[in-house]
Amino acid sequence: MREKQYLKTRYAAMLASVGVILMLSGAVMLTPLLALAFYPQETAHTLAFALPAGCQLLSGLIMWKCFRSPSAITLSVQEGGIIVLVGWLAVILFSAWPFAAVLGMPFSQGVFEAVSGWTTTGLSVVDVGQAGPMILLWRSIMQLAGGAGLAIIMMSAIVGPTGVGIPSAEGRGDQLVPQVRRSARLVLVIYTCYAAAGTIAYRLAGMSLFDALNHAFAAVSTGGFSTRPESIGFWDSTAVEAVTLPLMLLGNLSFVTAWLLCRGKFGAAVKNGEIRLQAILLPLSAAAVFIFTSRALYPQLGKSLRVALFETVSALTTTGFSTVTYGNWNAFGILVLIVLMLIGGGTCSTAGGIKQFRIYLLAKLLYWDIQHSLLPKAAILERPVWEGNRQVFVDDARVRQVAVFVFLYLTLYVFGVMLLCTCGFSLTDSLFEFASALGTVGLSVGVTAAGMPDMALWAETLAMFLGRLEFLVVVISLLKFGRDMRVVLARSPQRNLRR
Repeated sequence: MREKQYLKTRYAAMLASVGVILMLSGAVMLTPLLALAFYPQETAHTLAFALPAGCQLLSGLIMWKCFRSPSAITLSVQEGGIIVLVGWLAVILFSAWPFAAVLGMPFSQGVFEAVSGWTTTGLSVVDVGQAGPMILLWRSIMQLAGGAGLAIIMMSAIVGPTGVGIPSAEGRGDQLVPQVRRSARLVLVIYTCYAAAGTIAYRLAGMSLFDALNHAFAAVSTGGFSTRPESIGFWDSTAVEAVTLPLMLLGNLSFVTAWLLCRGKFGAAVKNGEIRLQAILLPLSAAAVFIFTSRALYPQLGKSLRVALFETVSALTTTGFSTVTYGNWNAFGILVLIVLMLIGGGTCSTAGGIKQFRIYLLAKLLYWDIQHSLLPKAAILERPVWEGNRQVFVDDARVRQVAVFVFLYLTLYVFGVMLLCTCGFSLTDSLFEFASALGTVGLSVGVTAAGMPDMALWAETLAMFLGRLEFLVVVISLLKFGRDMRVVLARSPQRNLRR
């Protein structure tokens, strides 16, 4: 009985936290209505946003009032995972409402678009050429909020200074400062500065204010939604690409690294293994794509260099903006982009993928293994790496954790590719598209479209969802939820004896 009561108290606190998420998500859903001041012709779509926003605000308020606890409760990682899972699912379902109501999309496609937005993927089944300003703005706002991390934004309002479970479930275990609420506020400050600077820079580069705002939101969140079917390629502008590149790289950085740069601690930032990996990967990848792919496709030297640099940065940072299509690319160029999409961005950033630190750690492990084989058997080899702003020593438990994650990620990737192949897509297209979905990238070779088979649509939807969250933690959280429910629903021995 004590265990049941304990679990009920914990789940009440979790439901209260989900209620706060719904209230804040409802407030976010009202922001596209600000576009009515500039686009009064969109007034007919007001209810498509106001109704789901109102439902979230009301249901969230009821949950918070009914289940909140007067005392502070520290959440575990597994409990944080349950909150993130339930909160994200609820928010995504409500976020699909405007797509179905305004564009007349099937609900499955609306869910796909909402998942792509909140997970900052950027794959889309919306015809942006026909969509109105409110829908386009809503897509960008979803990416902005999802990129900052719906959970990390909510931390200060939900769990107080000691609740570390929620950010860990999103793959954001590091904090900028020891106090969680202050850390969340600093993330918002950094993120807001990115978006504001990006909007101004895009405006100066020649975009309209509406385009500049949407692309700044999508760039800093590494989301990749665009207001144009041709994405950044619509402008074919060196200035626009020059603005986009640093925004993508900033969004790809760990918030801890970004905080170090803001404080002028460049030496500590450069020591970071992810920064070192990027410094090697990006020049080599861009050079390889230029030499073996883009130079032959685009006769002008400047254009071929721009394409090689932009597409490789977009793939590694998992942003998903593009300046060209890939129908005429050779297999080498496609393979490079697939590898970069699988690697992904920085840990504790807005980017997806396996994450650069894990790849860096695996490379260091290979180096250490070779080094150890050349030393005497009795020699003890230390394994230090710089993670964020601190030096850590890698133990066997950490190695196993990374190896298990990479194995599960690649296993899911292989199954997803096989599923797309069964839907009739070629192996090359399936490899590219599922790497983009699972890595929350958004680059596409044309597989993702409104007419794609439902099985492929739901496979990519699930891939984007799992790829955005730290899915191993989420799986463990689901197992915990099932076990806890069995305890809560089990009949007590006394009742069984009476019967």
